[in-house]
Amino acid sequence: MTSRSRIHVCVVVSILSCWLSSAASGSQPRTPDLADCALPALGAPHLRQVEVAWNRYYDHAGLGSILARLHGAFPDLTALYSIGKSTEGRDLWCLEVTARRVGDPKRKPAMYIDGNIHGNEVQAGEVVAYTAWYLCHQYGRLDRVTALLDSYVFYLVPMVNPDGRDCWLRTSTGTVSSRTGSAPTDNDRDGVADEDDCDDLDGDGVITQMRIKDPYGRWKRHPDYPEYLLVRAKPDEVGEYTLLGWEGIDNDGDGRVNEDGRGGYDMNRNFPYDWQPPYLQYGARDYPLSQPETRAVARFVLARPNIAAAQCYHNSGGMILRGPGREGGAMESADDRLLVAIAQRGERILPYYRSLICWKDLYATWGDEDTWLYAARGILAYTNEMWTSRNLYKGSQPPSDEDQAEFIKHVLLDDGLVPWRPYDHPTYGPIEIGGRKKEWGRTPPSFLLEEELHRNMAFTLYHASTMPLLRISDVNVAPLGGNLFKVWVTVENQRMMPTRTAQDVKHRISPPDIVSAKGENIKALSGGRVTDRFFKRVEAVESRPQRVELETIPGLEAVRVQFLLQGSGPFTVTVDSAKGGLHHQDSRLP
Repeated sequence: MTSRSRIHVCVVVSILSCWLSSAASGSQPRTPDLADCALPALGAPHLRQVEVAWNRYYDHAGLGSILARLHGAFPDLTALYSIGKSTEGRDLWCLEVTARRVGDPKRKPAMYIDGNIHGNEVQAGEVVAYTAWYLCHQYGRLDRVTALLDSYVFYLVPMVNPDGRDCWLRTSTGTVSSRTGSAPTDNDRDGVADEDDCDDLDGDGVITQMRIKDPYGRWKRHPDYPEYLLVRAKPDEVGEYTLLGWEGIDNDGDGRVNEDGRGGYDMNRNFPYDWQPPYLQYGARDYPLSQPETRAVARFVLARPNIAAAQCYHNSGGMILRGPGREGGAMESADDRLLVAIAQRGERILPYYRSLICWKDLYATWGDEDTWLYAARGILAYTNEMWTSRNLYKGSQPPSDEDQAEFIKHVLLDDGLVPWRPYDHPTYGPIEIGGRKKEWGRTPPSFLLEEELHRNMAFTLYHASTMPLLRISDVNVAPLGGNLFKVWVTVENQRMMPTRTAQDVKHRISPPDIVSAKGENIKALSGGRVTDRFFKRVEAVESRPQRVELETIPGLEAVRVQFLLQGSGPFTVTVDSAKGGLHHQDSRLP
């Protein structure tokens, strides 16, 4: 019998059971409620202790409430705390998720995940919260999720820029000015900050475009979608309109419109590694980590040397980006090979996404977060640019402007469009205001949002599953005569990622991994790494023979250490690895 047939039989049996039960009690048969016989959807939590609609966006308070509810429902899996405050005083919430009763959370290999460093990239916040929600609900139900939380800890920070997020969600001016943080910035260098932002001239709650009828303009209405699209006139055609930009007026009387909006910097150019000043890198701000939000992230990561992997979420374009951010930037070949292998799986998990190198395939960035995570901390990190318009029609090629107009018309039923309306502008005179809403283009429509969240989460959990997973697989004691013993210790790394990346080893970012043997009545006479287990070659340490330092424990490999011990009785072998965890195994000398 196929699985589909078994499902049909289960549903029929459940319906009959409901009917027979009511008949036996003498009551009238009833049509069973869907809840009586419902089957959990594949990939979805079967019992949702925390109900969340994942087809919409939440402001800072809303996402914070989701995290608080998860913490209340799953106290054995979560810890909730703020890692800092935003410019406007909002908490940067972190939900820490792990099986808290299995091992020490502080010593488990960790993955750091954040989103919304750009305020208008809102689905980035949703996917981090969705990841927390999914992990909590699937622990104990799905073996792979259970294994992840037993072995690893996840630090989930949905909103690095909550001020920008709330601006985008709550205010009309959030259309163009919420990517930035909210610290006032004098963009036009006139001595006054933030004095000429966009304006909702017609009071409809949305900032859209302005256009003016102009026989010398180079834009005209699309012949098939006149209410949706403006297209450039051909060189030998007369145009209809000139585009004037976003809604707004010359608020400061300097002869320009919308030139000094809210904020005006880029927190993803404010990290220390490869930072460059604003005249070389737009948005870099005054100095590295000048902003409270980026400073909070850096302090958090620096205080947790167990972080082995990281994921930063942005939008859009359907990209799995990896460093370096500039040509010739930090990237060791061994680390790049591993990042490529993980991203290749990501391209399967995320249809229409492409694995790219930032500087080579997109553009150069200076002082960005994932470069800092890798170059300064030795952490294997990606930036996912969430959402691609290819998902509108599930096509291998990006949809044309006409395709997108058709989608707005026939799938969204015009939701996504503000009809053009006349307006009397104080400078331009009679104009028209309208066009596409800010939600269109960079964010998925509501009915496609949950798919986007789940697939991105699935890639990130795959990335997490490659983090180091150590095991002391063998402690072999061989007598040498008298009370001398040769002890061989084998330490396995059961996953792809080494305990220390090549970048980490090269720059000595994390301490070396340490294998030690200690006991009350035991004395170590020598110790060293086994370089050839067949010919019994050992590279002995020069001092402190009870401990052997290892540069790294490679992925999917084993390392062996030999001790020459004197004495008798119990002893403990310990493996202490910053990114591989703390492991003990007891043994004894006869």
